[in-house]
Amino acid sequence: MSEWINAVKADKLKPGKHVVVEVDDAMIVIFNLDGEFYALEDVCTHDGSEIASGCVIGENIECPRHGAQFNIKTGEVAAPPAYEPIDTFPLQVVNGVVQVKDDRWD
Repeated sequence: MSEWINAVKADKLKPGKHVVVEVDDAMIVIFNLDGEFYALEDVCTHDGSEIASGCVIGENIECPRHGAQFNIKTGEVAAPPAYEPIDTFPLQVVNGVVQVKDDRWD
């Protein structure tokens, strides 16, 4: 069973910013959208490249390689060429720290 991992202090991840952390050998990007935190696997399902260096456009992240877009809140595809969603991860804020876990194998 996966465990919660301390990822970042909530006050250090300002609205509009994101950070990449490693959890159980998975790279996870944590976003702060208007004070709410969301976590996606840092991989584009179109070609397997990272997405964290892409542009955030509203609630979407755009892959820097081919322009596929994914909804940060849900992982769903927002624009092709991708057609598979990105995995999302549960997170919580405890004592001012954003925690995340990879529950895909639980």
